[in-house]
Amino acid sequence: MNQKGVHKILSLAMAILLLLSTNSFILEKHFCGDVLIDTSIFSKVNSCDVDETSKAALEKKSCCENELEIVKGQDKLKKTSSEDLQIDQHFLITTFIFSYINLFEGLPEQVIPHKDYSPPILVTDIQVLNQVFTI
Repeated sequence: MNQKGVHKILSLAMAILLLLSTNSFILEKHFCGDVLIDTSIFSKVNSCDVDETSKAALEKKSCCENELEIVKGQDKLKKTSSEDLQIDQHFLITTFIFSYINLFEGLPEQVIPHKDYSPPILVTDIQVLNQVFTI
């Protein structure tokens, strides 16, 4: 795998990690007794779906319960501005940007002396005509 592919995969993974760490969601679970019946993240959980004989037993115990588990996302992200930087950090950033921009400057245009020269018109190929070839 080339380096560009690895770079794209890592940047996508970091973006997904940031998205997941800042979102909040609720995990809802429905228990009947000690048995987990249904789990849901984005929808409502289903209630106990049991047959009539065990329904009477469950009503006596009243053991069905819903449990909510709240997963809170990160609310406080560190945001900095350029005013928070010290003078040596400003110098480092401007030096880096200047050297990075100058890295991609093109080379000076080279002069090609025979650019406008047109070769003579050949009527016949003399080497082929005389059967003389350079080996």
